Amino acid sequence: MKVEKVALITGASRGIGEAIAHAFANAGYALALCCRNHMEDLERLRDTLLEQYDIPVLIYRADVADSAAVNEMVASVQAQWGQIDVLVNNAGISMVGLLQDMTDEEWNRIVQTNLSSVFYTSRAVIPSMIGRKCGQIIQISSVWGKVGASCEVAYSATKGGVNAFTRALAKELAPSHICVNAIACGAIDTQMNGHLSAEEKADLAEEIPMGFGTPEAVAEAVLRLTEMPEYLTGQVISLDGGWI
Repeated sequence: MKVEKVALITGASRGIGEAIAHAFANAGYALALCCRNHMEDLERLRDTLLEQYDIPVLIYRADVADSAAVNEMVASVQAQWGQIDVLVNNAGISMVGLLQDMTDEEWNRIVQTNLSSVFYTSRAVIPSMIGRKCGQIIQISSVWGKVGASCEVAYSATKGGVNAFTRALAKELAPSHICVNAIACGAIDTQMNGHLSAEEKADLAEEIPMGFGTPEAVAEAVLRLTEMPEYLTGQVISLDGGWI
């Protein structure tokens, strides 16, 4: 099937990933969407996108912490459509607690899901993008990758790694006209903040000049990045309502 532009979005079944899918569908992209869990949610999203926007949609159950699964998914998308114009690395998990209580397995899981996955997906799409001398790789990062958060040390470390990865890869790929940027999100109203009580959320919102952000705001920022001049690359852009 011949398509004009293709976006691959990881962690797309809900929250920020779902909002990004809607934004790119509205902009006329063919979409490849994946998630590790919540496949029923992803199937419902696919059906909604097909009905509302009449664009092609592929969905995958893929653990982006597994390099083989990522390679298989990317190969499938390229076999179907021949290209991936935009990669949005949105998949991520958070663990709240004292570092001293974290197990090796928990540490490895968050590093693999939040950081190694960005390596796996980027590595898989880069050869085709270099061949076409164009492409966009966009990470969904966090302000905690810039300043760190108590009781989210592992999460902060992975997002700091994503930010450094973004800046370095942008330099590597700039000669091939491939842009690499990140959105460092502040407090976005998603299920990732579900561990907070109503009172805790209210207290946190008071610290943020513009209160909690929405997944739709992140999605708009991601889409706008794809429309910017290619000279905008290697940037980690804070989207935090004036918080940090």
